[in-house]
Amino acid sequence: MSEESKITVTSPLLPDLKEFEKCLEDIWNRKWLTNNGYYHQELEKALADYLGTPYISLFTNGTLPLIAAFQVLGLDSGEVITTPYSFVATTHSIWWNRLTPVFVDVDPVTGNIDPDKIETAITEKTVAIMPVHVYGTPCDTDKIQKIADKHSLKVIYDAAHAFGVKVKGKSILEAGDISTLSFHATKVYNTVEGGALICHSAEMKKKVDNLKNFGLSSEITVDAAGINSKMDEIRSAYGLINLKNVDGAIEDRKRIVNKYRAAFKDLKGIRCLSDIDGVRHNYAYFPIFISSEFRCSRDALFEELKEHNILGRRYFYPLISEFTPYKDYPSANKNNLPVAAMLADSVLCLPIYAGLKDEELERIIKVVKG
Repeated sequence: MSEESKITVTSPLLPDLKEFEKCLEDIWNRKWLTNNGYYHQELEKALADYLGTPYISLFTNGTLPLIAAFQVLGLDSGEVITTPYSFVATTHSIWWNRLTPVFVDVDPVTGNIDPDKIETAITEKTVAIMPVHVYGTPCDTDKIQKIADKHSLKVIYDAAHAFGVKVKGKSILEAGDISTLSFHATKVYNTVEGGALICHSAEMKKKVDNLKNFGLSSEITVDAAGINSKMDEIRSAYGLINLKNVDGAIEDRKRIVNKYRAAFKDLKGIRCLSDIDGVRHNYAYFPIFISSEFRCSRDALFEELKEHNILGRRYFYPLISEFTPYKDYPSANKNNLPVAAMLADSVLCLPIYAGLKDEELERIIKVVKG
């Protein structure tokens, strides 16, 4: 292993330490650590304003709102059409609700679910579509919604990567029936661990808030078999301060993306994602896709980077459909998912985070070029 300093694929956005210390002291003095406290309420308001989504509910991590979404919509049996090209939490949320995931192939450019493959997978058992805005790139939400409306299906978006993403000035979180966010430390915006569920009515938000608090509607009344997934005051305060820094972090990520793209523009065998007109990107990840024209295989480059203390990530590899809980589903057959399989076998995410120095970037680029 090289003696060079270690560069990871991501580094968390951190709040101002002195400001965070003041918040901790305030929480200590208030003696209210959880259960919808002051900072929890303030963060919900601030996020609703920043994201342009009035009905947002905070959760203790990004997986629980995915699981809760099906409960909120009353989906407890049937099939859900989804993508194999995502983090495994997407499909786990379907499994935990005793629903059956049905995998369809993805778009070769974006890696998002291919709307043209959705309709052919619909059966009398289909109850919902669960797409993912992969790497923060928006799905074709208009086409997906037309299919959903035609077949009376619910749409739940896994928007874990899509914090702050807008299309023609409108938040991507407005699409579908429900969207969910992850505030994990690896994301563009984080609360250390955390997440949120975005819906479109006060009535539905009330139901979400009830479900994430054991199903309690009053001190002595339980209306539903809920769970405990409330964000505590410490992480809420952390997130409230971090929100002030997120725009600057996104701009710094854009700087890094532009340097990568310029460096790899004429490099044979490497494809980078491009910006989409009318989209406010957040530059959540920087994946490159490596073809046989490149000087070495994807896995060889992955190992070569590690030798230089540069820790990339093969994200998403393997496909969800190849994991033990899902590999025996008929839709998981790799022959049915050729584009997703090609992307999974060729993708490598390079380090990108606010504060990544130019000299570190140059070192990464130099190793990639060989």
